[in-house]
Amino acid sequence: MTTASAGDGAAASPSPFLLTPRQGEGARALLSYVAGLPVDSVDARLLAVVVGIRAARTGVGNLTGTDLRSLRLEDPEGALAELTAAGWEVPGQLIGGEPDVPYGIVVPDMAPGPGSALPLGKDARSRVSGWSMRTRLAKPVRKGAPAVRLAALFLAAHCSDELAGQAPAELPAACYGAVPVLLEKGFLAEVSGQTYRLGASVGHLAGRFRTPEELAAIAREAEERRAAREAAAAAEPTPESWAAWKSGVSPALLRHTEAVESCGLCRLPFERVAPAFMSGPSPLPAPRAALEAYESWRGAHPDCGREAALFTVEFRAEHGHGPSYSQLCKGLGWKKLGRELRGVIVHTLIAEGWLTATPPVPWTLRPGKTAHARGIVLPGQAVRAGR
Repeated sequence: MTTASAGDGAAASPSPFLLTPRQGEGARALLSYVAGLPVDSVDARLLAVVVGIRAARTGVGNLTGTDLRSLRLEDPEGALAELTAAGWEVPGQLIGGEPDVPYGIVVPDMAPGPGSALPLGKDARSRVSGWSMRTRLAKPVRKGAPAVRLAALFLAAHCSDELAGQAPAELPAACYGAVPVLLEKGFLAEVSGQTYRLGASVGHLAGRFRTPEELAAIAREAEERRAAREAAAAAEPTPESWAAWKSGVSPALLRHTEAVESCGLCRLPFERVAPAFMSGPSPLPAPRAALEAYESWRGAHPDCGREAALFTVEFRAEHGHGPSYSQLCKGLGWKKLGRELRGVIVHTLIAEGWLTATPPVPWTLRPGKTAHARGIVLPGQAVRAGR
């Protein structure tokens, strides 16, 4: 791979990624398996990518004659012969049979069980299969030779979130000759030695590769969170420590605490109330997945700020205290939200002024300044807001 750049590689903004980092690992595992097959031609490897991901869960990948022709291999018969020699069971009807009848190609390495070469779940297999097809059919490479499309798969799979990548050691030798074409067509924005950058127009195809150092950092963060949870569990409040804590707080905080504790509508258990007040909220991470999910969620809920502010007024009138993050989202019908996504939603509404709270005191959500400007206030705040 030589030093070069494409003039229009960064002209467009990348679309959202097709794969999660974990699914990207599945895509690279598929390509690594294909790179290790005892075959010689690019045709055989490109065909193995298509059939291999289809066979990932059952050990059998269906292919029609039309599928085979659409791959535009230089020698499809030779590719099938190579895969047969590698141990795959290829039906003879694929060549010359009914073009739209699916024929099952048995891939022994993909047979279900502990020794499967590609142990992917149903959703991951589907996503990797879709990514493979979208990459092969991307506008810069869809009309390219098999080596161009195979190189596009390998190089896209090994790109990071920043669209930067380094050619893997297992990149088939024939793919190096396709790099100038990928650069010319804008699939690659620049190339320098073994490193490269994916074109922005195809940035959504990046496999979101992470270095061993990044994976180690993620593992350390997970371990730290686990240790924090264990430490919190070891310091769980008792009725005695709870009573002692309440005896030392201000009258206003005590009234709020007892309103939550004795709420006949919430009926919250001691194990939830006491730790929330005594320890405060635990740190809530906002990983990239939650932030990406929030963008999509917010697009479907454009009026969520006003709805949330109104809900806190109604909730407090009924309960005598504000809702928790979970109670807010559940009460508004925002279902199937993970804890991290709920945190992103509520923190954003607080930052926008639709809501406010009194951290670290829990159950204090109420309308914020933006809501006040639109006349959404607690009954006791109405006079002050008017003044």
